Amino acid sequence: MYLSRFLSIHALWVTVSSVMQPYPLVWGHYDVCKTQIYTEEGKVWDYMACQPESTDMTKYLKVKLDPPDITCGDPPETFCAMGNPYMCNNECDASTPELAHPPELMFDFEGRHPSTFWQSATWKEYPKPLQVNITLSWSKTIELTDNIVITFESGRPDQMILEKSLDYGRTWQPYQYYATDCLDAFHMDPKSVKDLSQHTVLEIICTEEYSTGYTTNSKIIHFEIKDRFAFFAGPWLRNMASLYGQLDTTKKLRDFFTVTDLRIRLLRPAVGEIFVDELHLARYFYAISDIKVHGRCKCNLHATVCVYDNSKLTCECEHNTTGPDCGKCKKNYQGRPWSPGSYLPIPKGTANTCIPSISSIGNCECFGHSNRCSYIDLLNTVICVSCKHNTRGQHCELCRLGYFRNASAQLDDENVCIECYCNPLGSVHDRCNGSGFCECKTGTTGPKCDECLPGNSWHYGCQPNVCDNELLHCQNGGTCHNNVRCLCPAAYTGILCEKLRCEEAGSCSPDSGQGAPPRGSRALPALLALLAALLGAAGPLGI
Repeated sequence: MYLSRFLSIHALWVTVSSVMQPYPLVWGHYDVCKTQIYTEEGKVWDYMACQPESTDMTKYLKVKLDPPDITCGDPPETFCAMGNPYMCNNECDASTPELAHPPELMFDFEGRHPSTFWQSATWKEYPKPLQVNITLSWSKTIELTDNIVITFESGRPDQMILEKSLDYGRTWQPYQYYATDCLDAFHMDPKSVKDLSQHTVLEIICTEEYSTGYTTNSKIIHFEIKDRFAFFAGPWLRNMASLYGQLDTTKKLRDFFTVTDLRIRLLRPAVGEIFVDELHLARYFYAISDIKVHGRCKCNLHATVCVYDNSKLTCECEHNTTGPDCGKCKKNYQGRPWSPGSYLPIPKGTANTCIPSISSIGNCECFGHSNRCSYIDLLNTVICVSCKHNTRGQHCELCRLGYFRNASAQLDDENVCIECYCNPLGSVHDRCNGSGFCECKTGTTGPKCDECLPGNSWHYGCQPNVCDNELLHCQNGGTCHNNVRCLCPAAYTGILCEKLRCEEAGSCSPDSGQGAPPRGSRALPALLALLAALLGAAGPLGI
């Protein structure tokens, strides 16, 4: 019974987990532009499509209001409470930080609680329309990757248009219309994203889904990016290959999710009734507590890094491309027309790298160490051939084995690579590190492995000492020869002359004259030497 109940719960959990997982577990992330591989020519670069990581793009935008003086508080004014539209004793004062609601507060970066918000002036000039344009600019082309979410602290507006620009605000086109009555406000039939399909995904619609008048618990307006992705990738975006294929081949679809600027046009505040209450105009205003725009820098699949410097976003272009969006080939790399990278085939895509121009093949970007190049079509790259001056590598930028980089020379200097000169007897091989130091054998030291460590002596390389005049003494009258062996008297043998020669032959006897000496006779010379040393240290004896 318990087992069956456990299995039922487990099956339910697996089902719920799969439904709640919004993204596929495995698909191309395109977070690497190139990697090194080995060929017969040595290490070369293998290029692939790449793009920056998706992030919150509101951290990098500039906001502009039109009219510029539409923010409340200058002069100070009162407005009605959000929860009670007839309690009109709240104050907005731009000169007092606690009572001010400037534009920067429409981005809730810190998750502030209680929430802070930007607020417009009230509709005190009714019946003149209360309209505000909020322009969000990046000075950079970005690709949207998630829903645009606008959180209103006031009621959601009765009429609003979300617009986009692809030319830095010179021209605008609608993204979506929002109204409590689409037919009356914009002469359009109301629709939602669910009414669209693959064939109509680019249709500009008016929705009544997010304009419900003055309702305190209904604050959020969406522009659904993911729901539009789902027409190609499936409900949980698991078939990204299909979406990427469409983005690769359909420029209009790719441009639909691409912007340089967004503009929120607030045309009529939340009224909530058929008529405007002219006795309580302080009820009507706009207030926004947060705007979320998720996306990435558009780098045409030629960069993974987009840097923000001097208030400007710029792609760090790879694949021999250049420009703010990596939209053209670098100088001397215009051997074929520029092309954006491709998402396909998954997971690496296609880099479409810019290749050297025919006119530039002469120097080949080889730093003067070669005048010949070879274009490898399979790898979509150009490598230098027959590098001179002891160099090697794709651009003759590395040193041959057995040479190291001359730190005082430029890459185009003929003396850029210096021979290692590793001692063949003391080093493991003839290669050295970037500082010219060789890898030494055991017991050997020195930059070129031509010196011995203590306890070792040079003899066709460093060899451990067999004898010396300090610790490893030759015994029984033997003498140390070049630290490598003891020269023993005729009657003795062994590494340190420590054994009688007759002992090895088994012929020692008292009668042979080579018998073992008396037990005390071997120690006697050592004792006499020790006594002499002690007497010498004590000085002459007084008698």
